[in-house]
Amino acid sequence: MPWLTIITMLPLVAALPIPLIPDKDGRTIRWYALGVGLVDFALMIYVFGSNYLLQSADLQLSESYRWIPQLGLNWSLAVDGMSMPLILLTGLVTTLAMLAAWNTTKKPKLFYALMLVMYSAQIAVFATQDLMMFFLVWELELVPVYLLISIWGGPKRLYASTKFILYTALASLFILICALSMAFYGGDVTFDMQALGMKDYPIGMEVLLYLGFLVAFGTKLSVFPLHTWLPDAHGEASAPGSMLLAGILLKMGGYGLLRFNVEMLPEAHIKLAPLLAVLGVVNIVYGAFSAFAQNNLKRRVAYSSISHMGFVLLGIAAYNSLGLSGAMLQMVSHGLIAAAMFFLCGVAYERTHTLEMDKMGGLAKQMPLAFALFTAVAMASLALPGMSGFVSELTIFLGFATDSAYSNSFRVIVVLLAAVGLVLTPMYLLSMLRRIFFGELKLKLEGGLNLDVSAREIFISLCLVIPVVGIGVYPKLATQVHDMKTDAIAAHYQSLLPTLAQTQTGTLFSQVFEAPTIAEGADFARMD
Repeated sequence: MPWLTIITMLPLVAALPIPLIPDKDGRTIRWYALGVGLVDFALMIYVFGSNYLLQSADLQLSESYRWIPQLGLNWSLAVDGMSMPLILLTGLVTTLAMLAAWNTTKKPKLFYALMLVMYSAQIAVFATQDLMMFFLVWELELVPVYLLISIWGGPKRLYASTKFILYTALASLFILICALSMAFYGGDVTFDMQALGMKDYPIGMEVLLYLGFLVAFGTKLSVFPLHTWLPDAHGEASAPGSMLLAGILLKMGGYGLLRFNVEMLPEAHIKLAPLLAVLGVVNIVYGAFSAFAQNNLKRRVAYSSISHMGFVLLGIAAYNSLGLSGAMLQMVSHGLIAAAMFFLCGVAYERTHTLEMDKMGGLAKQMPLAFALFTAVAMASLALPGMSGFVSELTIFLGFATDSAYSNSFRVIVVLLAAVGLVLTPMYLLSMLRRIFFGELKLKLEGGLNLDVSAREIFISLCLVIPVVGIGVYPKLATQVHDMKTDAIAAHYQSLLPTLAQTQTGTLFSQVFEAPTIAEGADFARMD
């Protein structure tokens, strides 16, 4: 059975008949879209649960069909430890986002059709094994996001959606340029990602490819200074749109860095990984400080996402399996936490009709259940022990701090600066809770007990919070899915580093930062 093709195409095919379905107020369409999402998510669980081997680091469930032979394009799908957990995350968050949009009355047919198209495009990004096909589905998912923001967004939605499409579409051109360069290098022209990863590129070309992919995926990951589209997009997007932006789209950038920069361009990654560490620290500290300056609730959470994506960069910069595993775990953890946080921001906006925190206050008595859910998600975001955020960030810190491929001084500086983000995060999140829920009631609210969260909203929140707690208490729930893959990648770098340490005295940035060099006499045997 072509399981991956079915899982990928089901939402897209289901979106096609939506204009023909008779519906006046959107009730039929929302049940239809939710049913499709649930069926696809259930199919993912069944297929991966019965056919995916956790003990293997290889690509599994592989499918390949000749699509456009004249151009060398193939419909090629497969999953491994890097893609499978992110596909499951996509299924969960997207289905819950459709449930969160239950009260959408403006153009409901178009809204849910776009959600289903985006569902398929997101899965295809993580599953495709053809680089040109990867570029096409990467571009495809930009269109629904642009329309979701520009039609159902806030007062500045046109500005935010235009900025989003300009940043992300222009950055995507680097994927196309790099794809063509890799495909036409050497004797055989191919877009197969496994074949491209085995080509022996000159080091100069590999570095240029690495930088091109870094721009493309760094923009999606909101890496400083390519991040400015994100706060505007979150500030204007509806709650379901923000759930997808933070829960899935940012993770596409992290996945791209792992799949292309780390796995396919190893020599360039060894040289340029210190740059990722520096950018990660900048993201962590800059995002945390910028969050303090935000009075808009969603923009504060958006800048916190920028800060948390810095930890993903820091984990990717580590050459050992602990750091890479932490980066994967951080993407899954943040996808759940950020989706829950933006959903609750939407709940607060529906009750108060404002996102300005200085206009809120005293809502704890009016909305006790919402206060409890907000607090739980905020605790997860600030990496409270027992939550998934604590495990992922601790793993990244330990992975980078124990990476003997870096000199001691560089590790100390990076870890100390990154720790600033850990200190700032609870400060801006707790102040957010204080400004929203404590003090005197500033808004004149109507509705009494109806102000508090509904059963549907509690269900959505718990579907995101329970996995966060489950992973925090028993991290193996998530790590067992990707550990074999991250271990294999780390073992490959373990074999490369000693050879490069003998032939090079430092990295491309050693003259600037002094510290990011391969430490003399490093114990590479302990990198795993």
